Amino acid sequence: MSLNSDIARTTSLTEEQVAGYVIDATKEVFSTMVMMDVVGDFPLTEPVSRFKCCITGMVGFAGTYSGVISIHCPIALALKVTSNMLGVDCDEVNDDLNDAIGEIANMLGGSVKQVLSKGGLDVKLSIPTVISGEDYTVNSLSDNDCVVVPFTVEGHTLLVGLTLTKED
Repeated sequence: MSLNSDIARTTSLTEEQVAGYVIDATKEVFSTMVMMDVVGDFPLTEPVSRFKCCITGMVGFAGTYSGVISIHCPIALALKVTSNMLGVDCDEVNDDLNDAIGEIANMLGGSVKQVLSKGGLDVKLSIPTVISGEDYTVNSLSDNDCVVVPFTVEGHTLLVGLTLTKED
């Protein structure tokens, strides 16, 4: 589960650089919008597709590059994130929680879009998609073109993944 060599060559980015952009974007979003500090780690070497008691927010890319950025967050942490973001107590999975995680995915997507595109004009973002549940699986058709960075936040681990392909 690493950045495909074609992606690295055509973007002139290494896997370390892509992971660095994911880490920087995540730290920025969490510090400014959620008022929480996150600590990024080295990218995972194996894909993670099964999640328990979690919420996942995803935003797709289309244009010069296509792919998905995703955030996978334990429900307990997502409740804290939503409460901090909205300034109100959130103690259950509801529309507020879905909107908050979707908006974080959207902000992460916007940050990565700026890195990958020419002033943001050649890459478009989808609207966020959010899923949650007690036990679910998220499969990517190109896990070997994916960089997944684990983050520690207040004793919880969340994952941010970026899957990319270069369009011809």
